[in-house]
Amino acid sequence: MKVIILCGSTKFKKQFEQANACLTIQGHVVLSLAFFEQSEGFSITSEQADLFSKIHFRKIDMSDEIYVIDVDGYIGSSTKKEIEYAELNGKRVNYFSKSAIGDDFISTAFNYYICYRCGWIHWQQYQERN
Repeated sequence: MKVIILCGSTKFKKQFEQANACLTIQGHVVLSLAFFEQSEGFSITSEQADLFSKIHFRKIDMSDEIYVIDVDGYIGSSTKKEIEYAELNGKRVNYFSKSAIGDDFISTAFNYYICYRCGWIHWQQYQERN
């Protein structure tokens, strides 16, 4: 069981949720973001941004590896710093764009998804958020 921190732009809330669910189903402890200001459409102050950055770097310290949510290869400046920090501290770095997590989750008409990557079928309720 590994501790994995999700890193990436807050505009990718859906992909964060997919990665969190799939990695948890695989038996990992997943650390993520508390909220997604870009997806949820609100602003934060520079003081809040600094605090959230410090919290996120502390989560990287606590993790065994980081999992970068890089939809279509997008990595912003904050995420680049997190990747550099993780690598300097000997953390393994994995990327959403190089995995099959997005393909492994099949949304159904019943608002559920299935993860086949684990080697077994698992149903989990999932709320689509646009």
